[in-house]
Amino acid sequence: MAGRSVAGTVVAGRSTKDAIRDAAIELFTSKGFEQSSLREVADAVGITKASLYYHYASKVDLLIAIVEPMVDDLRALVEGLDAIPHSPETVREVLEAHLRSTLGHRTAGTLCMRDTVAILNALGDRYPDMIELSRRMCAWLAGPGADDETVLRAYAAMQVLGAALMSKDSVPEASEELIGGVLLEAALGVLNPRLVAR
Repeated sequence: MAGRSVAGTVVAGRSTKDAIRDAAIELFTSKGFEQSSLREVADAVGITKASLYYHYASKVDLLIAIVEPMVDDLRALVEGLDAIPHSPETVREVLEAHLRSTLGHRTAGTLCMRDTVAILNALGDRYPDMIELSRRMCAWLAGPGADDETVLRAYAAMQVLGAALMSKDSVPEASEELIGGVLLEAALGVLNPRLVAR
């Protein structure tokens, strides 16, 4: 069955749906979301446009399939924070978990970072909770009763971890281990330099 391109089967060892998503990420990243067509995505996968529509009804639906796993991972992490006591050890663990997730999405992240305006326009208000999720994450990182400086440091630490999204562009040959290690230590240093000295 490998190599067939009928809706619901596999294409070169992957499901058609995954192959479409992967081809769309590559095309949208190189050409831009607005400049890419579903016909081009279908051609890249080797399927008909009708077969593509079987899996994704529109280009926006395909974009949602690319972005949603990143949002879902952040939501799952943030929704579990209330059960985690705040300590230097757990701060490191939460940052590591977020960084692992971000690195897992860095191909899609490159697309989001390169074509931010077009993607925000296409998605509209589909993810109204994203700002709130980010705020909750930063509030937890800052800790209970945090002063303004600590809150700012928490937001800055999250921005440092966000550099993982552009790592395919900025350091294409670097291993995930190197990227993860550098960004984690940098984020911890921004958040609280004492967290790095371990």
